[in-house]
Amino acid sequence: MTSRTGPAAPDSPRSPASSRAPVSQGSRASGGSPDSPDSPPSRSSWAARAVARLGGGAVRVFLVLVALFWLMPTVGLLLSSLRSPSDISESGWWTVFTAPAQLTADNYAAILRNHTITDSLLSTVLITVPATLLVVVIGSLAGYAFAWMEFPGRDWWFLAVVGLLVVPVQVALVPVSKLFGEIGVFETTLGVVLFHTAFGLPFAIFLLRNFFAEIPRELLEAARLDGAGEIRLFARVVLPLGGPAIASLGIFQFLWVWNDMLVALIFADSDAPPITVALQQQVRQFGNNIDVLAPGAFVSMVVPLAVFFAFQRQFVSGVMAGAVK
Repeated sequence: MTSRTGPAAPDSPRSPASSRAPVSQGSRASGGSPDSPDSPPSRSSWAARAVARLGGGAVRVFLVLVALFWLMPTVGLLLSSLRSPSDISESGWWTVFTAPAQLTADNYAAILRNHTITDSLLSTVLITVPATLLVVVIGSLAGYAFAWMEFPGRDWWFLAVVGLLVVPVQVALVPVSKLFGEIGVFETTLGVVLFHTAFGLPFAIFLLRNFFAEIPRELLEAARLDGAGEIRLFARVVLPLGGPAIASLGIFQFLWVWNDMLVALIFADSDAPPITVALQQQVRQFGNNIDVLAPGAFVSMVVPLAVFFAFQRQFVSGVMAGAVK
């Protein structure tokens, strides 16, 4: 039996002479050995040191300070809403940290007894939820049609939809007001919902069409071979795969409609205005009554924040969809 531990042959690839690979000219040009005295300094060494320093604790502290500075108005609004009118008029909200006995929930109790604010919250929900659902449903159907269905003038129709993205809301206020007045939906909840739906659909169709177009064609063809029609294909295949993009669209639309004031101020019913218009009317009626405005504004802020954090994972997945293959 031949031993495998004997010395290697002179022409063996494991011999010491042949195992030393020559250093190429390109490797020496890029820095060579780090301990070689005659090799030029590496060009990437300063970049590596900069990245290492940027990943240190100083940058983390800086980012935390930026986040705190960014959240300061929200914190100030919350603390102001928990102070009495006398304390608000005498000192700033930052005095709470030295005198925490100022905090009270009386302002929120007064808000719950204020029928103008409570009714406006209900009106905002009645406007925001239908406008969001209509945009999501119609945008999903239209996005699927533009992505995977063949019909005459499909590309031209899609270009027209994309062109509507550049139309500002202010341009349509006067003509739409005349149109709504003729059909009898001006200053109604239905008119506000229709306006938000119409101006939310171009972005919804554009977003979902591009997302649905990334679905593999083989997957859809396999479902068609199994006997799935267009409706079943859309409900069983496209919707589950497009869940992140649909969730992102729903969050965008919900936040836009909930925080809108211009459209609501013009088209909403003056007897049942949304929360943004109701708060503006409180300023006009009582002046600088921060004890009413601060809790009302914070309550109107809590709902979209809760919706965002509830669908945060889907939102991030929808935003990053297609970024990494």
